[in-house]
Amino acid sequence: AAILVTLFLMLALRGIKIAKNAPDMFGRLMATGITVWIIMQAFINIGANIALIPLTGIPLPFISYGGTSLVFLLSSIGILLNISKQSNLEN
Repeated sequence: AAILVTLFLMLALRGIKIAKNAPDMFGRLMATGITVWIIMQAFINIGANIALIPLTGIPLPFISYGGTSLVFLLSSIGILLNISKQSNLEN
């Protein structure tokens, strides 16, 4: 469980780094929004599993099987990678 939380923390830090290095304001806002969305989804699911907050129907990102959720998560990671690539091309 600690490894999973560490991986989500690493994803959050990497998403923030991508947002800071984005070439324009739209890229910054998009990267920040995607990162916050994924991390909040993970926080809500983990919090519900350890009885900190009430149970909801939110799947754990990249782990739980939710067809539509998985499609949107993978496409949003693709968008993050594209923002990162664009910032690397401009530097």
